[in-house]
Amino acid sequence: MHVLLVEDDEPVAESLRRGLKRYGFAVDWVSTGAAALAHPGPYDVVLLDLGLPDTDGLDVCKALRERGSVPIIVISARSDETDRVVGLELGADDYVSKPFGVREVIARIRAVMRRVQPRTAAGAPADRYGARLSIDRKAARVHVDGAEIALAPKEYDLLAFLTEEPGALMSREQIMEAVWDANWFGPTKTLDVHVAALRRKLAGVVAIAAVRGVGFRLEIVEDAESA
Repeated sequence: MHVLLVEDDEPVAESLRRGLKRYGFAVDWVSTGAAALAHPGPYDVVLLDLGLPDTDGLDVCKALRERGSVPIIVISARSDETDRVVGLELGADDYVSKPFGVREVIARIRAVMRRVQPRTAAGAPADRYGARLSIDRKAARVHVDGAEIALAPKEYDLLAFLTEEPGALMSREQIMEAVWDANWFGPTKTLDVHVAALRRKLAGVVAIAAVRGVGFRLEIVEDAESA
């Protein structure tokens, strides 16, 4: 999926770009309204900041909507209800207030795309990992040997993130940014607690190895019969 990111704050833009790319999105970043309107495309969704240096983002939203039906998600530090209402009336499909986490933005993108492409939402199969584990990402449900496993919301988010690239080493910083958010200032010990919970609930199905001083790596445990 191709995203046009319109954001003049470089740290915010870079954090979003890294997070979106990690989840498989292609990202084109521009920092002004003029550059957004001049972008040749194609793109599937627009993430649009309102506080742009050369023009009001609401004007950009209106101009983009007049050109076509591409989904527009406004991202803004403006939390005033009037701005939200005006943005939606001008054609925005959703509105996310800063500060936000990358996973929240991704969830909003996926929700908007499901609304504009409803035919793709029905009957989507769960992702399978080995012979025993399946994850239904649309319903946020996990099954082992056909039986649903009860996970806390952050346990599910952590498992969903780690299983996107089984075998890949993920740093603690990557995991905290993706599962909690880029603005998390609490202790990273919470990550260890959630890893321990997943190890307990999915023993014999996945192995989550700690790499000292770096992070964690998830491996799918293959049945002895198939090994």
